[in-house]
Amino acid sequence: MMNARRLAAAGLGSLLLAASAHAQEELESGNEGSGRRAAAPSKPDWEFGATLYPTRVRGGENYNSAIVVADRGALHLEARVNYESIGARSAFAGWTFTGGETLTWELTPLLGGAWGTTRAFVPALEASLAWGRLDFYIEAEYVRHHEDKGDSYFYAWSELGLRPVEWLRLGLAAQRTRAYGGERELQRGPFAQVTWRRFTVGGYWFNPGSSEQVFVASIGVTF
Repeated sequence: MMNARRLAAAGLGSLLLAASAHAQEELESGNEGSGRRAAAPSKPDWEFGATLYPTRVRGGENYNSAIVVADRGALHLEARVNYESIGARSAFAGWTFTGGETLTWELTPLLGGAWGTTRAFVPALEASLAWGRLDFYIEAEYVRHHEDKGDSYFYAWSELGLRPVEWLRLGLAAQRTRAYGGERELQRGPFAQVTWRRFTVGGYWFNPGSSEQVFVASIGVTF
């Protein structure tokens, strides 16, 4: 009986250690859901990530956008499709700065440009804060048009998230954009994300209950 108890305790301990290691691996791989990075800045090897965003606009044009990232250490590279506008392409390079212990933070200044339907120089910033199970993420960019400076605009996307368990993230999101048309430049609403290993699936519901509702799904993987 004593040997059986010891074996059961050892087995339970091994299971808890494996679960803890798996959760830590998910967080270090960049799949925590907050931020664009595919891996933590402390990782010296190349890590890659890709996310597809099917977007459905009530009374507007439905479309798909996508973001691909590559990280090596603090270096962060990013390419986007249909992000600044439908038919636009953009690319960025930046460097990530980190700090904090109980309250951790990441800051990634970016420089890039857009071409296609939007031709612009685009300085940008991505930043995140995390405290326990709470986190906040914001990305912002100034789209400075080459031909018509009057069409230049400021874009922002932000998320306030809570992780009740490691694989689930819930919260509120807001964005300032011109991509959807209509009268609203500021969109806001709830979101949910589920993470399994290197995959993250989520959904954002902007302007719930209004005539200008927007649903954005997200399907991401890191490798």
